[in-house]
Amino acid sequence: MNEYENLKRGEKGAWLSIIAYLVLAAVKLTIAYIGGSSALRADGLNNTTDIIASLAVLIGLRISRKPPDEDHHYGHFRAETIASLIAAFIMMTVGLEVLFGTFQAMWLNEYNQPSMLTAWTALGGAIVMIGVYRFNLSLSKKIDSSSLYAAAQDNRSDALVSLGAFTGIIGAQFGLFWLDPLAGFIVGIIICKTAWDIFYDSTHTLTDGFDEDLLQDIRYHISRNQGVWEVKDVKGRLQGNIVLIDVTILVDPHISVQQGHNITDEIEDMLEKELNIRYAQIHIEPYEEK
Repeated sequence: MNEYENLKRGEKGAWLSIIAYLVLAAVKLTIAYIGGSSALRADGLNNTTDIIASLAVLIGLRISRKPPDEDHHYGHFRAETIASLIAAFIMMTVGLEVLFGTFQAMWLNEYNQPSMLTAWTALGGAIVMIGVYRFNLSLSKKIDSSSLYAAAQDNRSDALVSLGAFTGIIGAQFGLFWLDPLAGFIVGIIICKTAWDIFYDSTHTLTDGFDEDLLQDIRYHISRNQGVWEVKDVKGRLQGNIVLIDVTILVDPHISVQQGHNITDEIEDMLEKELNIRYAQIHIEPYEEK
């Protein structure tokens, strides 16, 4: 199964997240208004940001499926990363709004006892998101999608947020009224933290940042080839979920062009088999005594 088919399969997870978040956001915000819970309101607003984030993943997956053209010779895989970056800004805006609103309620001592209906709504939302998390996590591993894996981690954090809201609301039932807005404040922090993590990962990828440990692993695997006398340089970058590698190796200066070509074929096959890297540009240079 190639990258484009994997991207199409990944859309199922994005659609599942969107539908779940739409329903949960509508239910939570309505029940929060009726039952007077700051924590559930913050949880519902968190789900609205997740709708946007999931839409960004879906749009990114759709654009990434476009094949290479005359001015996108490497394809459109980075569209997924750009969409995630946009979603991060939107999530941060909502997170700051939640922080401001709940902090204001705590500062002004605007406490009230939310109804138990809000607690059961939060608990139900947590159960739903655990199910979505398990589905997306399984699918992300099957298709090797980093964006869907990140979405799955977001699903899990949303389940934890709902559990936190449930805890705060239950505490308010026992007279600890400050627990409800405090839970909402913590939810706001989680939203901002998630937005920052997405922003950091996206900008790191877009500026050609790459995992140093993976580079060292690639260097080690290439050096094991008997035809490679020295690995001079290894560079890597990401195009969406696609790893692109540029390698310079030193070989016996007396071998033929065909023998050099065979070495590069062996390295490319090894990288795909051992590290699932299917795009490698390998440059050969003659080894010289130092």
